[in-house]
Amino acid sequence: MELHTLAREAAVNLLKLGQTVAVAESSTAGLVSASLLAIPGASAYYAGGSVIYTRLSRKRFLTLDPALLAGLAPLSEEMVRVFADAARTSLNAEWGIAELGVAGPTGTPYGHPPGVSVIGVSGPVNLSMRIETHSADREQNMWHFTQEALKLLALATAQALPLPPASAAQKTPINN
Repeated sequence: MELHTLAREAAVNLLKLGQTVAVAESSTAGLVSASLLAIPGASAYYAGGSVIYTRLSRKRFLTLDPALLAGLAPLSEEMVRVFADAARTSLNAEWGIAELGVAGPTGTPYGHPPGVSVIGVSGPVNLSMRIETHSADREQNMWHFTQEALKLLALATAQALPLPPASAAQKTPINN
């Protein structure tokens, strides 16, 4: 699938809202950002992003308060929501999206198998999800996690769009 195809709906929604998004991604390694940036006019909605693949990069790019992470399980929806909010806050964007995962071919020291990702969106609408592909195929997992992240961002931004006004034809006439 082409990068611009993945991001089109989220980009259009962000443009309609006149809002920006900040990205923090781990196992997708920049594919979420690349997809958003593949759309012409991305500077109107893309605030910036970081690949937070290591603890050091998470600490430096997101300036996470250790107290926020205390007691959170690794690769949990609770944790990814904190990361999404930190991405949003760090770049003063209306939206933040974060992805944490294990692309493979091996699992984590915490016991997570390959093919697991959590994605969180922070903003006017907050959503999160967990993905399990049950696959150790690193590249396929990276693409799948990216696709699901962009779908979640598109869903959240669509939910934030104002409802169109009812047209005159749709209104019920009042008889006097």
